[in-house]
Amino acid sequence: MQVLQKSRQILAYRSLITQTLNLNLKGEFDRQLKAAFNMPNAKRKSTRTKEDNGESKAKKVKTTSEAESAVAEKVADDSATETDFSPTEKKTSDGRSSNLKLSAWNVGGLRAWMKKDCLSYITQEDADIYILQETKIPNDKVPKEAKVEGYYTYWNASTEKAGYAGLALYSKEKPINVTYGIGVEKHDKEGRVIVAEYEKYYVVGAYIPNSGRKLVRLEYRQEWDTDFLTFIKDLDSKKPVIFCGDLNVAHLEIDLKNPKSNKNKTAGFTDQERDGFTKLLDEGFTDTFRHLYPETEEMYSFWTYMGNCRAKNVGWRLDYFVLSNRLLTNLCESTMRTKVMGSDHCPIICELAM
Repeated sequence: MQVLQKSRQILAYRSLITQTLNLNLKGEFDRQLKAAFNMPNAKRKSTRTKEDNGESKAKKVKTTSEAESAVAEKVADDSATETDFSPTEKKTSDGRSSNLKLSAWNVGGLRAWMKKDCLSYITQEDADIYILQETKIPNDKVPKEAKVEGYYTYWNASTEKAGYAGLALYSKEKPINVTYGIGVEKHDKEGRVIVAEYEKYYVVGAYIPNSGRKLVRLEYRQEWDTDFLTFIKDLDSKKPVIFCGDLNVAHLEIDLKNPKSNKNKTAGFTDQERDGFTKLLDEGFTDTFRHLYPETEEMYSFWTYMGNCRAKNVGWRLDYFVLSNRLLTNLCESTMRTKVMGSDHCPIICELAM
């Protein structure tokens, strides 16, 4: 009788929460409530279509912004406590400790990201330089709350479409100079590149164009890759480059969960995009994560919101730190903060001894 009463309580509570928040979280509430009542898991017929590349074909349920923010804040708080933000103990090949930490994060919209209390990540990570991508906010509408004490901030927004693309740079040290774009108007109007010059190096933050559904922008993406390579090589001829951001490419088969079903069908894993990144590396640059961890699998930086992909780790490694080869002797660590929530991407970090 007690078990029956508990079951009825669970069902009633789940129904009330789901209706009130208008969230498609029944499965998650099932798991948490049954764990709380020490009840066995019951099988429930799934309404999701079969997963292939990690993107469910089922329509995404719209959520209320208040409920979504409340849930995301709790998740962000929980995930932050599980992450050790201390400087790495790893050293360079010649035994030097890191003294420069950089972080890059595709935040998927600055305002929504801030509502999830994710701006606290900047103080928790305590990096020297941050590059935020896909900020989706005009330069003249950046909220004052986005400022963080101890950091100079710089913004580059799309001038073509509101609520699209965009980047921010936070830096403890004031750069010698900050520039925006790569000098090609058709690319620069989308607000995809920000460059900070320091005494010994450049930091380039980039949000590389996605080739789109059915690869409708693949041809444009190839033009971008060619022009960007010319730009980055020119910078490298002056000072070494630290280049980071959402590059929208899974370079190797081990950089995504389902390579066979996505090859030449899905943006980010076409021969053209992968070849474009290979050409960049061949011009004197290195993917820092693969340099340190050449055979490590199932380390990703992006998971679609659909299909519970993050929990299942059905992901892609789309975010990178890339160095001029002559900086490789300064490299201590390059990794992903996979437990930090707040976006469909996670932050990535790179630590150097400069």
